Amino acid sequence: MNRLPGHPDEKKRSGMDISLWVFWVPGALLVGLIMLALLTIAIPALSNPAGLSAAITDGEVIRSLLLTFAAGANAVVILFVLGTPLAFALARTETRWKGALESLVDLPMILPHTVAGLMIYLLFMVRGPLGAPFADIGIFFEDAYPGIVAAMTFVAIPYYVNAVRSGFDQVPVHLENVARTLGASRLRVFWHISLPLCTRPILYGCLLAWGRAIGEFAAVIMIAYFPLVISTLIFYRFTTGGLVESTGIAFIMIVLCGLIFLLFRLLTARKGRYDDRA
Repeated sequence: MNRLPGHPDEKKRSGMDISLWVFWVPGALLVGLIMLALLTIAIPALSNPAGLSAAITDGEVIRSLLLTFAAGANAVVILFVLGTPLAFALARTETRWKGALESLVDLPMILPHTVAGLMIYLLFMVRGPLGAPFADIGIFFEDAYPGIVAAMTFVAIPYYVNAVRSGFDQVPVHLENVARTLGASRLRVFWHISLPLCTRPILYGCLLAWGRAIGEFAAVIMIAYFPLVISTLIFYRFTTGGLVESTGIAFIMIVLCGLIFLLFRLLTARKGRYDDRA
């Protein structure tokens, strides 16, 4: 069957609508800025293979990377357990206090990182409102792994909750209503209908939250300078050894994060995709 040149299938086959170039051209300036920034790290790192090799095999760098990625993953698990119900409640509730609650959730995103770090420190230090009861059972946050996770979780809250809430907003409410009329409880409807249809936004929220968490610096060092996360290690190496000591580690972090983000997007390209457009 012959199709007209402007048929949607023809546009898909060609790869890109030519008319989109008017949007790609200004957007290319931002992409170019990112690429230029990458080159300023990649060129010095690759031009010093001995230093890059030393960074790759450095035990402290490896431990710091594993610690950072693990703490970020722990933060995402906490956000999934606590943030998913919150996102669903925000998406399905209409109240005069909703705007204030949404603003409260967004607060960690707009706070200076040092302010966020100070809040976490005061909250989780040994004499803090949350730190004291945890200390009584032997869990400490100052200069300890739990402090790193707490700081990462706090700064990543709005990134996860907002992404997942937007996903729940796209789930057709009439599907939930039909299930409710058939006798399903709110919790069962959430588990069997709303949550599966929101898989893709949840995965995207996890990616955003993890990326934000592992990139945190100021909030982490104010509660737990040690053990060293990768951002703290890069800062330490920069202040003690300059660009030679820090560039290789930064390049390794860029490559790992880039590969992880790319792999994640490839594996979840069609996962949980929902589109009700004609």
